[in-house]
Amino acid sequence: MKAGVIGATGYAGAELVRILAGHPEIDGLILSSVSFEGEHFEDVYPNMLERICAPLVKAEEVISAAGIVFAALPHGVGEPYAKACVEKGIPFIDLSADFRFGDDEITFNAWYGKSYQYPELHKNAVYGLPELNRNRIRELAAGGAAIIGNPGCYPTGASLGVFPALAKGLAAASATIIIDSVSGISGGGREPSRSFHYPECADSVTPYKIDSHRHRPEIMRNFAAMTAAAAPEIIFTPHLAPMNRGILSTMYIPLAAPARDHAATIHALYTDFYHAEPFVRVLPLGAIAATNRVRQSNYCDISIHFDHRESTLIVVTAIDNMVKGAAGQAVQNMNIICGFNERAGLEMIPALF
Repeated sequence: MKAGVIGATGYAGAELVRILAGHPEIDGLILSSVSFEGEHFEDVYPNMLERICAPLVKAEEVISAAGIVFAALPHGVGEPYAKACVEKGIPFIDLSADFRFGDDEITFNAWYGKSYQYPELHKNAVYGLPELNRNRIRELAAGGAAIIGNPGCYPTGASLGVFPALAKGLAAASATIIIDSVSGISGGGREPSRSFHYPECADSVTPYKIDSHRHRPEIMRNFAAMTAAAAPEIIFTPHLAPMNRGILSTMYIPLAAPARDHAATIHALYTDFYHAEPFVRVLPLGAIAATNRVRQSNYCDISIHFDHRESTLIVVTAIDNMVKGAAGQAVQNMNIICGFNERAGLEMIPALF
């Protein structure tokens, strides 16, 4: 099958190309980039020499030639391409926020400042967090052309860390869950800005958009989907760290009952919850999740801890923001849609250094 990538020269797009180039079920790539149209992908990313030899064509050529299309575009840009894919009957996997909220245009407009161009497209789009919506993703694909809204990077790590606690009723009623997340600079995209200029971000960790980041409603919606009780309130603070890749999230979850002498039980609960998930690794008690242990992989590592009173569950998750937080998760969704082995193309061992 041939895969198409619209927006192939951004960081997430280039990571898609890297992963798809080694996918056993993909026999060709059709790539598009407005910024570099007419050039060759391997000239923009010389690390792809001798692996990729692909001209950068118009998006319309991608849709006409591909059996599945990925879009790694700015928010509010992808709907016309999604519409064209639906009309052609091929799946469309979008890495922007355009299809993450289903038909909830009010939330999308409030946090992203944009409106839907084609509201009807959003009614059948599925939020593509496999650990939450795998069955719905499969059902959508079985019904014909699929639109998948790939999750945001922060919500991926935060949601996977908290899901078992909510699903099993561990969190206290009316709990406020605190989420502190630290992201690498690649999360800001390839276009330079002052905040991501080397002298501004080197040797410094900086919080930003304190409890007002646009991933906040996505996290809250995911939490609500995992509990029969009222969804917990959250306080979410992202931080920018001087590293290229990775997101480390630390979640503080007030417990309904103290965990005295039950650390092993809660750890076993987490392990059992994710026992069938190919890309979630619950670490042994005493181990601590770290970004360098998931680098360039599609894994989410989870470690379990407690405060000194054992009244608060502290969960740490680590993902690569460019892989499990973006391109890798998109390929995982493709595997589900197309009936491939879910691990296909994603079994790379993390690069420790």
